[in-house]
Amino acid sequence: MKKSNFIVNIDLFLAAIALTVLVCVTFGGVIMRYFVGKPIIWAEEVQLWCFLWMTFLGAGAAFRHGSHVAVEMVVSLFPQNIQKFIEKMDYVICMVVLGYLGFLGCDIIKLMMKIGKSTSILHVPFYFINGIIPVCCVLMMVSLTYATFFMKKDDAKDTDKNTENKAKEE
Repeated sequence: MKKSNFIVNIDLFLAAIALTVLVCVTFGGVIMRYFVGKPIIWAEEVQLWCFLWMTFLGAGAAFRHGSHVAVEMVVSLFPQNIQKFIEKMDYVICMVVLGYLGFLGCDIIKLMMKIGKSTSILHVPFYFINGIIPVCCVLMMVSLTYATFFMKKDDAKDTDKNTENKAKEE
């Protein structure tokens, strides 16, 4: 993998790490509980943390690759100039929602730092766990801007096809 591809897809790489940790901890928890008889008491905390991080990190990559759910069939019925207007309005609405979500995420972090709340078993501060929310909102805003203005729609489809072809070859 090229260094530039790695940097562009860092959120996808980190989401894959979170997914790997989630699967390993869950599998290990099942083995420990049912075969050894000693459950991993911290497994649920790590699973929730990994699930949150995986979700938010993966959402940015989904913006970049155009993988979020969309109803393009209705939009394609309109004339070209109305389609472009709808795309611009979609962009504005998404940016406002992501900006607001990022703002609320910062409020959550401030609150968690103020009260000093941490997880009950591992004592990981909640501001660290919830810190992914504003960070990924910014990443999603950057990915959405890149996908909307700098990447042609055909490029996103070609990228997905190339990924599928590489997976088939391996």
